[in-house]
Amino acid sequence: MLILAGIVVLHITTIILLLVATIDNAWWVSDKMKTDLWGRWDIEGSSWKYSNTLNYSGDFLQAVQATAVLACIFAILALFVFVAQLFTLAKGHRFTFSGVLQMISCLCIMIAASIYTAQLHTQDQVGGYGHSFVLAWISFVFTFILAVTYLVLRKKSE
Repeated sequence: MLILAGIVVLHITTIILLLVATIDNAWWVSDKMKTDLWGRWDIEGSSWKYSNTLNYSGDFLQAVQATAVLACIFAILALFVFVAQLFTLAKGHRFTFSGVLQMISCLCIMIAASIYTAQLHTQDQVGGYGHSFVLAWISFVFTFILAVTYLVLRKKSE
């Protein structure tokens, strides 16, 4: 029972990390600018000004946006399937479907972060990766661990 509670807590933590990484405005940061997957924030005086125009190739940015959102959707779906399987799966069976959904989420966030790393901000001289970018990679690790756990986990009789 303690293992299942730990898995659920880790899964919820992973979902929160994925959502923060996808929504928050800190994928690329400098002293006067922050970007996220959806726009750019520039400081003007003492306030931040939002602009939805980014200076990257639209195809790469759209691929990052789509795969980051899909990672969130598949992670949430995997949690619901896992909880449903707790009550419907016969004893001795593995949580294979939950594991597959979680692996898809893992692949999606890996693709998003990889495209962002390889294609965006490659020419920028000022700034660096922000905490949202780091959270995306941490989420990748957590989703991979959960996927493997679900594929190995077997419903035992008590």
